[in-house]
Amino acid sequence: MTLYSDVKARSLRPVPRVAAAWSIAVMSLMLLVVGETPALDREPPSDSAEPGTTNMRQMDMANPEPGQPPVAEPATPVEESPFIRDSKFSGQLRTYYFDRKNFNETRNEAWTLGGSIAYQSGYLDNLFRIGAVGYTSQPLYAPADRDGTLLLMPGQEGYTVLGQAYGEARFTDRIFGEVGRKAYNTPYINGNDSRMTPNTFEGVSVYGTAGAGNDAPAWRFGGGYISKIKERNSEDFVWMSQAAGASVDRGVYAAGVNFVNKDFSIGAFNYYSQDIINIFYTDATYALPLADGHKLKLSAQYSDQQSTGDNLLTGQSFSTSQWGLKGDLGVGAALFTVAYTDTANGADMRSPWSAYPGYTKVQVEDFNNAGESAVMLRAAYDFSGHGAEGLSAYALWVNGAGLSAKNQNEADLSLQWTPKEGVLRGTSFLLRYAHVMQQSAGDPTIDEFRFIVNYDFPRR
Repeated sequence: MTLYSDVKARSLRPVPRVAAAWSIAVMSLMLLVVGETPALDREPPSDSAEPGTTNMRQMDMANPEPGQPPVAEPATPVEESPFIRDSKFSGQLRTYYFDRKNFNETRNEAWTLGGSIAYQSGYLDNLFRIGAVGYTSQPLYAPADRDGTLLLMPGQEGYTVLGQAYGEARFTDRIFGEVGRKAYNTPYINGNDSRMTPNTFEGVSVYGTAGAGNDAPAWRFGGGYISKIKERNSEDFVWMSQAAGASVDRGVYAAGVNFVNKDFSIGAFNYYSQDIINIFYTDATYALPLADGHKLKLSAQYSDQQSTGDNLLTGQSFSTSQWGLKGDLGVGAALFTVAYTDTANGADMRSPWSAYPGYTKVQVEDFNNAGESAVMLRAAYDFSGHGAEGLSAYALWVNGAGLSAKNQNEADLSLQWTPKEGVLRGTSFLLRYAHVMQQSAGDPTIDEFRFIVNYDFPRR
């Protein structure tokens, strides 16, 4: 969830034997749930009597059989608390193969198995609920000399961690607060869920909505203080400043607002970390309906980054920015995208805590070096209308050039299949390939291959 969007301890570091036990327990529970999982939101039948028996409430209690004592009316069942009744368990099994050949001819490779199990209670007195998510990633094939995939901890070691553990308070029907370990989805603080497990955070936040919604203008807002991050291949929560690269204990104050009015939206977010960095981000989108059901969506973004206070991140002050434009044209089952970004000369743009939001960020490269401009062309197609339900693909190409010697381009191919029916419903298959070339002496390249299978349960 975002700090303003969907109204939705220290890290576990057991000794090796305990870690193995945790992993086995988590995976066993996943498999048990997958084996036979009832629908969590299905109500029990109103008449639970076994077939062939009589409902006691339909008997004549005033005239029992001779010689038999009267049968007492059964007590009215006590209504189950929504805190328990509305509790939900869910999870995901994930297997991931990653293989990358780097510029320097080294190689990163691993195949892993893991996933997550989540619990969320119902509301207690319509005011408070709790939740937790456990994550694990374990090696199936992980050569020691091919470390660096970010699927596992350094040294190709598996891990299991309580990544989320939070309490949520309902202040009003539209305003909520959270405290504890949580996942966020904002431009610069987000899950970056492109490996086995996402980034999660420790903090406190307040978020909500205002306005009529639907086709009427609506506002979303939120803010909070985020102290620590568990990065996606780690079981440790560390200070946000340390994750950014500064050896001090600092968190991040974040606040954002978003306005939506039919086909137009605009939003802004600011992140401030004392003596580390301040990041401001804004974007806007306008959708234009065209003839024959076609649609054109135009987007613009701007990001500004400044050192703050004692400049503890780099030891000296820095200032940089990036702006971007993007157009998406939907034509039937096809989507065509053109994007452009331009980075100021002052310094490279930074993504200190999570994925970078630039329009030309793709599978491998961010294209946000100082003085770099980049152009992206992308074409995607949904094959569902051709008898291949749930099958989609895209191809893209990005070229970046500027002051840096890293003039480069990247070509990506992606194929995804998400069956909607049958025994594979709830499963997704993702195949991705990226080729990166730097236009320098020797024309070094990166070749990266990813294959991911996810199974969500219970199946929806």
